[in-house]
Amino acid sequence: MAVTGPGVQNIFKIPELKRRILFTLALLGVYRVGVHIPTPGVDGDSLAAFFAQHQNTIFGIFDMFSGGALERLSVFALGIMPYISASIIIQLLTVVIPHLEQLKKEGEQGKKKITQYTRYGTVALSLIQGFGISIGLENMTSPGNAPIVIEPGWSFRLMTMITLTAGTAFIMWLGEQISERGIGNGISLIIFAGIVARLPAAIGNTFRMMTTGEMGVFGVIILSLLMVGVVAFIIFMEMGQRRIPVQYAKRVVGRRMYGGQSTHLPLKINTSGVIPPIFASSLIMFPSTLASFFSGVPWMETVSNALMPGSLIYELMFVAFIFFFCYFYTAIVFNPADVAENMKKYGGYIPGIRPGKRTADYIDRVLTRITLGGALYVSAVCVLPSILMTKFNVPFYFGGTALLIVVGVSIDTVRQIESHLITRNYEGFMSPAGAKRKGR
Repeated sequence: MAVTGPGVQNIFKIPELKRRILFTLALLGVYRVGVHIPTPGVDGDSLAAFFAQHQNTIFGIFDMFSGGALERLSVFALGIMPYISASIIIQLLTVVIPHLEQLKKEGEQGKKKITQYTRYGTVALSLIQGFGISIGLENMTSPGNAPIVIEPGWSFRLMTMITLTAGTAFIMWLGEQISERGIGNGISLIIFAGIVARLPAAIGNTFRMMTTGEMGVFGVIILSLLMVGVVAFIIFMEMGQRRIPVQYAKRVVGRRMYGGQSTHLPLKINTSGVIPPIFASSLIMFPSTLASFFSGVPWMETVSNALMPGSLIYELMFVAFIFFFCYFYTAIVFNPADVAENMKKYGGYIPGIRPGKRTADYIDRVLTRITLGGALYVSAVCVLPSILMTKFNVPFYFGGTALLIVVGVSIDTVRQIESHLITRNYEGFMSPAGAKRKGR
């Protein structure tokens, strides 16, 4: 039976799409179960008390991306962050290492090789981070001075390294399986699942504050409208493009004529995605995290307090770093000179602009302008949580990197589902049954 249109009601009418969605949900369920499996040798109550005291440090950020696994020190405590870090490192190295740059241009085979290097890098980073976490845990105590590690020593360190590395490798495998046999980008969906898992607790806190009178019904309504507006704004900006018109000249090959069509070069407003706020927050919170371990030193406490989210210094530095990384990462992932060269090779040109260097300069100028708008947009969304929590007493974290990831992954997944629906619709139209109906 052909699908009449790409609507939600048609999703489960397509066996393949239904199987992919159920497969994705099953693997995400496996991930959420693993988040609750603790690593041996750690006092869970002492660790939870420690994290409650350090929510506004770099530990809080990593715990958010791990879906609460780091707070419990589960087997998935490192989450998918080592894989993301390895991917970013490999991507940056393609600019400076000719071999990696060549692999990037070799199509599918080169992509497979780069993916293999990323896996090796993920395992290496996981081992290093696992060793660092084990050493750090041995030196940590809860607010009541209770030790977090029950029996410190090399046996605990090696066990923690192997356990956390195996957990990250398993998550990486889950993500690849979802991307290959499920729906959406597996790695992104795993991060998405970890962030969304905190939603019930946020709703519960809001209702609790309503019952105790800390928040009024009118305030909750205003907050709900604001949240809907912010999500709509993010969707608008994430789908926003600057389309540069491109014309391809006609050329004759044998007896056939090619080219002559008009198209466009789409430039996203936010080319760098969520990388700038992740890097910016990590860089700023690293000094405050170090300062929290030296609570007895006055000047270290001053640094820690000055770099806490909500303070003026923190917000100004956060916005400045976001702007820097927006331009820096965009310059790495998008090369106007290569785009102009490929366009010239296939007979394409921008009307009114000479091919070659003039085209590259024009694309670079347009990209620089829209990146400014993208940086302003990302900065506004990332500063929003601090304003809501400090000025309006909102009981949960809304906005920032987490919201950008949730909305971006949702848009990407919906696009893939819609693509399956439209493809099925075309197949139904071109099937024998469809042809008979058309003949009638």
